[in-house]
Amino acid sequence: MLKFAILPVLCLALCAAPSRAQTEAREPVPATAPDTSVSADEAPAAPEQILVVGQKPGPGMWKVSKDEHVLWIFGTYSPLPVKMDWRSHEVEAVIKRSQEYLAPPVSRVEASYFQMALALPSLIGVNKNPDDAVLRDVLPAEVYARWLPLKEKYLPKNKERDRPIFVANELFSAALKQAGLTTSTDVRKQVEKLVEQNKLKVTKTVNELKVDNPRQLIKDFKKSQLDDVACFSNTLKRLETDIDAMRVRANAWAKGDIDAIRKLDFNEQESCSNAIRNSAVLREHLAFQGAEERHRAMWLANAEAALAKNSSSFAVLAMKDLLDPKGLVAALAAKGYKVEQPE
Repeated sequence: MLKFAILPVLCLALCAAPSRAQTEAREPVPATAPDTSVSADEAPAAPEQILVVGQKPGPGMWKVSKDEHVLWIFGTYSPLPVKMDWRSHEVEAVIKRSQEYLAPPVSRVEASYFQMALALPSLIGVNKNPDDAVLRDVLPAEVYARWLPLKEKYLPKNKERDRPIFVANELFSAALKQAGLTTSTDVRKQVEKLVEQNKLKVTKTVNELKVDNPRQLIKDFKKSQLDDVACFSNTLKRLETDIDAMRVRANAWAKGDIDAIRKLDFNEQESCSNAIRNSAVLREHLAFQGAEERHRAMWLANAEAALAKNSSSFAVLAMKDLLDPKGLVAALAAKGYKVEQPE
């Protein structure tokens, strides 16, 4: 339901910065599900197999400690193999002996029910290019030429009327499906089930972005120009050259291959979130100014509080924040905490 997801779209860049797993949402920019119904003559080739079978543990955990207090952090990643069976006995053991769970940080728009109801009519057409333009009108000729064979392969029924950033997401999702990969996995759901079973205290880091007039925000977004050609071009490049590498990276995470995980490229989709983050609509809106820094500070404060009061705490973060030299774990190390990576 793309039309009803525009406000999360507008704060996507903020959600993605310190909590890429939502990605694990959180995910890429929300879009309508691709129409994959084709005739028998046009049926796509069967997806290539992903070499992940049986239960997989994922990577080991990062250990952040001070004195006798420990925060264990499990890193998530996407895309991963479809229907991968994840289970980590190490994670289960840590959860059982922990007192608190730090959920991945998220940002969300705060507005009243009445304000949201007034905003709903404005959502019609929010994913469309301004002035009824089509992709041919808004993309450089070279980029448009590269799009056509990928469209034929993955999205033959696309009408080319959506903004490049939305088409890029739809194209990427369709390509992953053919490759046997998905950005939607049950890993976090399984973790939180274990947390509930063991009755851990749950601490959420939620950055509320107060929007007094979501209707006007949506209208401004619809009229605005987005620098999303880079996002679209980068997505094409990934699908032209990187599908096999995506499988390698998915398998590295599933098997817990730390050496391979350290080589992962975690900036692959940054150009898409940057197109929204750097738009005038967000740059000029008070709710979004400094939001990324607030988001980061909130999680770090929760992590330090957990380390101060618990002998053992457990957290889930996007893998990027575990390995990024400017990520959340690096920030804890800079504050004097001891950080140990898994073998």
